[in-house]
Amino acid sequence: MSSLASSPAARSERHFDSVTFSKEFELLLACCCVDGQQSCSLEGSACSDAAVDWEQVLRLAEHHGVVPLLYQSVRGLSRNVPAAILEDLHRRYENNARRNLKFAAELFRILDSLDAHGIASIPYKGPELAERVYGDLALRSFSDLDILVRRPDVLRAKTVVEELGYAPTLSLTNAEERVYLATGYEYSFDGAAGRNLVELQWGIVPRFYAVDFDCGEFFERAVSASVSGRTVRALSPEDLLLCLCVHAAKHAWIRLCWLRDIAGVLQSQVLDWSVIEERAARLGIRRMLYVSLLLAHDLLQAKLSDRVREKLQHDRAVERLCKEVTQHLPNGEEYNPECSSGRAGMPASPFLAYFWLMIRLRERVADKVRFFVRLIFTPSLGEWRLVRLPESLFFLYRIVRFARLLTRIFLPSHARYETADMSTEELTKKSF
Repeated sequence: MSSLASSPAARSERHFDSVTFSKEFELLLACCCVDGQQSCSLEGSACSDAAVDWEQVLRLAEHHGVVPLLYQSVRGLSRNVPAAILEDLHRRYENNARRNLKFAAELFRILDSLDAHGIASIPYKGPELAERVYGDLALRSFSDLDILVRRPDVLRAKTVVEELGYAPTLSLTNAEERVYLATGYEYSFDGAAGRNLVELQWGIVPRFYAVDFDCGEFFERAVSASVSGRTVRALSPEDLLLCLCVHAAKHAWIRLCWLRDIAGVLQSQVLDWSVIEERAARLGIRRMLYVSLLLAHDLLQAKLSDRVREKLQHDRAVERLCKEVTQHLPNGEEYNPECSSGRAGMPASPFLAYFWLMIRLRERVADKVRFFVRLIFTPSLGEWRLVRLPESLFFLYRIVRFARLLTRIFLPSHARYETADMSTEELTKKSF
């Protein structure tokens, strides 16, 4: 273990000291830390360790979406970092900065067009989050534009985006669209520069997760933010934190960039914790919130208020869940017990492991039941991609969905191990 991993300053605040990391991942954590001590920690610890595998550091940074933060942290430590690594990091940083500027320009084009058609919108994540939370458009990696609109405006907004040259990733009939607007949460669009470049959203997560955000309320509570000198509508700090926590939970926190977003919000935004706790309790996502906060605190040194610390003491399941998540975090492993030490009582397939995690992340029995029922019986794009039925037979999609879920549970052993290499992000998209 690196000196950073074993130093009292780095480890004393962690609630799950039995989880150990490689020196490469510890270095990455130091680069993503929000306590302002990155350069000091790096100069005196892991960064000066000759045994650091810098190629592995690069691979981890790329997977976790934190290459810009890695470059920002180590660019002044040329005597400790191989010249070829610094050159590669600089190239990746510059490429990311140029790409983000193009995304920002395209965001303005889409927002202007939506506004011209009288459609209110809120950019979510992407350029807005980069400037608001990181303070620099170049310091966050993203590959698409997420834009929230009110549900009644979705079809008009979809037409506007198509007129700008984007094509939906899946073409739906009018009947299918009516159903999808009630059960789905986003439209993805391909563009000339690649696939899935724009996501038009009227929800934060699919309906089956049973986290029923009211996007209409987001617009009522919206604030102003700046992107490249331009004022745009943005989520309130409290809504932003809750949305980021739920999004990270949906993907089992397997990428460090999502935790860094949360830690950045805690560091940069003025938050009303009474409002956050009330909304989290109403939505039944307090455990998702607290797991996210504890991970951000223990891994990235995000500061927590005394009020939050007190709340964490009343739910011991939070610490247990954090430990499990952390064991899979360094390499972004699928939440799959077959790839771990074989924890007792855990399911034997990636799908069931993920399902079991989502169940334990809900504190109310009613939410667990709603998640289970909706997961089984709510058709999604996956079913429409598999088979196209006439409107009179749409009820059969529930059967198709149930059959697809059964295949995820009872895969042959050889297929199950192939699935074990699938990321949680791919699992949530392909399975659901």
